Amino acid sequence: MSEPAAGPSGHVLAVEARSLVRRFGSVLAVDRVDLSVPAGTVFGLLGPNGAGKTTIIKMLTTLLPLTAGSARVAGFDVSRDPYEVRLRIGYVPQMPSADSELSARENLTISAELYGIPRSQRPSMIEDALALMDLCEAGDRLVKHYSGGMIRRLEIAQSVLHKPSVVFMDEPTIGLDPAARRTVWKHVRSLRSRERTTIFMTTHYMEEADELCDTVAFMHAGRIARLGAPSALRAALGSDATLDDVFIQLAGQEPEKENYADAVRARRAARNLE
Repeated sequence: MSEPAAGPSGHVLAVEARSLVRRFGSVLAVDRVDLSVPAGTVFGLLGPNGAGKTTIIKMLTTLLPLTAGSARVAGFDVSRDPYEVRLRIGYVPQMPSADSELSARENLTISAELYGIPRSQRPSMIEDALALMDLCEAGDRLVKHYSGGMIRRLEIAQSVLHKPSVVFMDEPTIGLDPAARRTVWKHVRSLRSRERTTIFMTTHYMEEADELCDTVAFMHAGRIARLGAPSALRAALGSDATLDDVFIQLAGQEPEKENYADAVRARRAARNLE
């Protein structure tokens, strides 16, 4: 059975990518990206739309094949051992994924079946996931009556139900109001501290990256333009600099603030095209 590799500093790596490349026809979406994410840390992948962030997450979660290069997640090669990778990861996609016509417990029951959790273990694991996200009291309420923040917390609960070692979150607080966003932050911190889960996330909210991430990588045109601890990247620009300033310097534009309602409409439009 494979084991996670150790990085140069001796830390066990939860995610490791070397010369990662992804092409879509003539478009080079990801251009020779190297990544090393120590286990038990929160890593943020930042950059403007079209920079390649979601494409990298899809490759690391085995949803897209690599054009070139290699990647290992939780100790397994994403190309050679995709099934082993999937057993050990959770994924919170950018678009809303919970079924609004079901309750939280019903959504989690479906997730338990998909993850192959033994039937005898499902009730306790579902209750644990609801408790972790503070959703026990709302567990039997239909998701269509949830707030945006509660929906996101449910989707995180679905992603961690099977106790994965790495969770990928693509825009986990997209369009949420500040209070709901901070509630999600609290639960992300809990995942790291209580569950010792590695978090690999993207976000357009620089305050969020600064608040949660141990390390961030700024992408531009498919490549890593800057990588380091948020405090170090800020300090390199000056004592009053923010991560927004780092973003603007590298990308030449301000971070976009996406809207949750737009995400819902986009998902519905995609379904209508199926």
